[in-house]
Amino acid sequence: MMKYKIFIICLLLFTVTRLQAQKMITWDDLAEVTFSQKYFEEYGDYFLTPNFKESVKLLEGKRVSLTGYFLNISPEESIYILSKTPMSACFFCGVGGPETAVELQFLAKPFFKTDEIVTVTGVLKLNANDVEHFNYILTSCVARFAIKKTK
Repeated sequence: MMKYKIFIICLLLFTVTRLQAQKMITWDDLAEVTFSQKYFEEYGDYFLTPNFKESVKLLEGKRVSLTGYFLNISPEESIYILSKTPMSACFFCGVGGPETAVELQFLAKPFFKTDEIVTVTGVLKLNANDVEHFNYILTSCVARFAIKKTK
């Protein structure tokens, strides 16, 4: 019985430490980027490529949390996005720039619906050259519903 209690206490301490190990970032943090046109021979076209500011570069490889609108783009292909704005006003509709959307790569299939406000935690990857993916990617993601503040 004593071993069981020690195991539970260790598990709780590990969980609390793990939860505190990520940094909460905001969309303003991700806005610290400029873009320039770059020609990609394989596509025969120009694409916006990011020039990440130093404050963003310092976040690469770090476990971070970000709150936004969940976009369930193509669950069959595991394509999920976290957006600064709802689907009706997102980056794809021309309202925001590429810095207002983050590609999500989950550890397990998420159960959220489009436009639900969620907080996602994952490892931030910066992408400047692969036009098949977003400029910001969160890998090893886990998510939970965002806590809604009452007025």
